[in-house]
Amino acid sequence: MTTSIGTRPQLAHLTAQIDDLKQRGTFFKLRVLEDEQAPVCTYDGRRVINLASNNYLGLCNHPKLREAAIAATVKYGVGSGAVRTIAGTMRIHMELEEKIAAFKNVEACVVFQSGFTANAGTVSSILGKEDFILSDELNHASIIDGARLSRAKIKVFRHKDVEHAEELLKEIENEPGRKLIITDGVFSMDGDIGPVDKLAVLAEKYGAIMMVDDAHASGVLGRNGRGSVDHFGVHGKVDVQVGTLSKAIASLGGYVCGSRDLIDYLYHRARPFLFSTSHPPSVAATCIAAFDLLESEPERIERLWANTWYFKEQLTSAGFDVGGVTTPKSETPITPIILGDGRKTMDFSKALFEAGVMATGIAFPTVPEGKARVRTIMTSEHTRAEIDQALETITVVAKRTGVLS
Repeated sequence: MTTSIGTRPQLAHLTAQIDDLKQRGTFFKLRVLEDEQAPVCTYDGRRVINLASNNYLGLCNHPKLREAAIAATVKYGVGSGAVRTIAGTMRIHMELEEKIAAFKNVEACVVFQSGFTANAGTVSSILGKEDFILSDELNHASIIDGARLSRAKIKVFRHKDVEHAEELLKEIENEPGRKLIITDGVFSMDGDIGPVDKLAVLAEKYGAIMMVDDAHASGVLGRNGRGSVDHFGVHGKVDVQVGTLSKAIASLGGYVCGSRDLIDYLYHRARPFLFSTSHPPSVAATCIAAFDLLESEPERIERLWANTWYFKEQLTSAGFDVGGVTTPKSETPITPIILGDGRKTMDFSKALFEAGVMATGIAFPTVPEGKARVRTIMTSEHTRAEIDQALETITVVAKRTGVLS
């Protein structure tokens, strides 16, 4: 029998950093889901109202998605067996890409293994060291990593500050190289909407490439969840649209939409696409079924927004800081409860869990120091009774722990 081996001296610096996290009160352990991803579910043996999931439209356990996954597994097997460019492109992968392209009203689409690789792989492949990237300061980590990998010169503009973005563009207007403006459609930590329309106008004015990451806008904003480009009515003015298949679409992966030439180029140069095995056919089938549901069950999005506005109003009335003073104001189903202090935030999140509400504490480095928050996410499938129960629990625990006076 072998015995487990502890941390060797070569990795002692990791232990020291973990100890530091524990002293700060921001160390955490993964909570384990024991049943379906649902509005009320079981984590670590405790039944809780779930306010932490990205399952915006409740599709994670929809019967039509289950049926599609099972049928595809029976027909095609459990795996594709190769990367897309060698032997792993199945007809069902092409059907998914065609489905998304038609949904987003663009020429073509390519699916990646995750939203993270879609962003990082695209930015790093379409630009080089002679080029410039203008990025919102609160853009997602995958955008930041892609920008670094591209070796392009990075200019960061203040959050949603279009005038600052233009100032930076003017500074480099006569520099050689391409310019890329990139923003989140919905910012994942604050839940505010990026100024995609105004930045698209700016990109047009200066001949820059316009790119948007719609991970949290897909299935949430726009007609039938078509995203921020549709929300603002700027079809044809955004060159690169990135989305995810793992949030409202309830499965796994990411995608990039745009011109046929853009997608053909990514087929040849995007390293995550070139060097990762393609999705199991069950995943592709699940995603196709989800896009069908976006068209056939628009009432899900209507319920999502009704629940969202009710929840925000009640939190605000109770006296919680949900953004708008020291942080951006949430405009979407993502609603942060801002506490500021990391330890206080993690303690509040733990107390909520013990009282029956799952709401994740988020602290540095995911958000800046002093901006720690408990992030809540509403879904279409939360009932009014569940929302009211969650609100009551949040308020009672907040008063008991000193979060509210």
